[in-house]
Amino acid sequence: MERRADMIGWSHTPFGRLTGETVESLVTTVARDAIAHAGLAPADVDEIVLGHYNGGLSPLTFSSSLVLQADDDLRFTPATRVENACATGSAAVLQGVRAIAAGDARTVLVVGVEKMTDGDPRTAGRALLGADYDRAGSDSPVGFAEIFARIAEAYFARYGDHGTVLAEIAAKNHRHGVHNPFAQLRKDLGVEFCDTVSDRNPVVAGPLRRTDCSPISDGAAALVLTRAGAAPAEAPAVAVRAIAQRNDYLPLSRRDPVVFEAGRRAWQSALATAGATVWDLDLLEIHDCFTIAELIEYEMLGLCAPGEGRVVVEEGWAHRDGKLPVNPSGGLKSKGHPIGATGVSQHVLAAMQLTGAAGAMQVPDATRAGVFNMGGTAVANYASILERLR
Repeated sequence: MERRADMIGWSHTPFGRLTGETVESLVTTVARDAIAHAGLAPADVDEIVLGHYNGGLSPLTFSSSLVLQADDDLRFTPATRVENACATGSAAVLQGVRAIAAGDARTVLVVGVEKMTDGDPRTAGRALLGADYDRAGSDSPVGFAEIFARIAEAYFARYGDHGTVLAEIAAKNHRHGVHNPFAQLRKDLGVEFCDTVSDRNPVVAGPLRRTDCSPISDGAAALVLTRAGAAPAEAPAVAVRAIAQRNDYLPLSRRDPVVFEAGRRAWQSALATAGATVWDLDLLEIHDCFTIAELIEYEMLGLCAPGEGRVVVEEGWAHRDGKLPVNPSGGLKSKGHPIGATGVSQHVLAAMQLTGAAGAMQVPDATRAGVFNMGGTAVANYASILERLR
């Protein structure tokens, strides 16, 4: 299958509460490091795409040209900021791939960033709710947790209580995250802790506990894309075999909340383009903003039938040594979720796996990976299939 583009360099900051960092400092750091990792000079970059959700999290809303601050040789390079809620990072990757596929650029620098911890939780909650049709403009200290709590309640009503299954997903991702040097929460919490409501693990909304929710995070990631076959001989190289996008209605009331239908369509399109099935892949990096999202995504991705997602967890398929490891990075749950950076981060961490550079996170002999990133309640959905070249 003819590939769309190649990833030839990448960079990633730690995720978490990064006191002293700014959007600008995060962007310029990963931009410089990704270009260097690709074995290129800044002057080799033809186009820049920045994924930055913002939504009121940062006062500067016109951030695309901040990337040029990384090096004077980037001056005059076309730079565009894109946003698509929590899928902003993958939206940036797709725009980079499209620029190459159209022949408009040979080399594209893609950066994703978010600085979320400068304000109080209510500020972050209000910014995030700007991505919801019904709650945009409202205040909430828990933000999207109340929306995904409704989705969890709907799933439980249809298929029975899955609280312990959600705890098992949280515990798995925390166990994986211990080995990720970029992760915000590097502690193996165990199923019992995640399944027990306590002062340290309170209920956030509905059936969702703190351990069911990804944290508020700062961070950035970057990658360099080039035309297929144009990678420098000394650079690591990962083929973007496919990348697909599908959007759904914004109001959740117009959709079945426990079926991420647009996500399924994006995933099936990417697999078809890559000429693969889900079982041809060696690992998945998927969008576990809340544990209920990962559970539904097992079904959406075709790992099991609707209502049977618990089998993936209970049989150990999703563990790093399982049948198909899911989120060996720790996922958003452990790694963190700086909105604009997440999709780029997923691609970077998958590329690290495919080039044998994932350290203690490494899935042995990984050659193909799938990435799924969504914005809102499965409204904007992006799926990628990546394959090792060298």
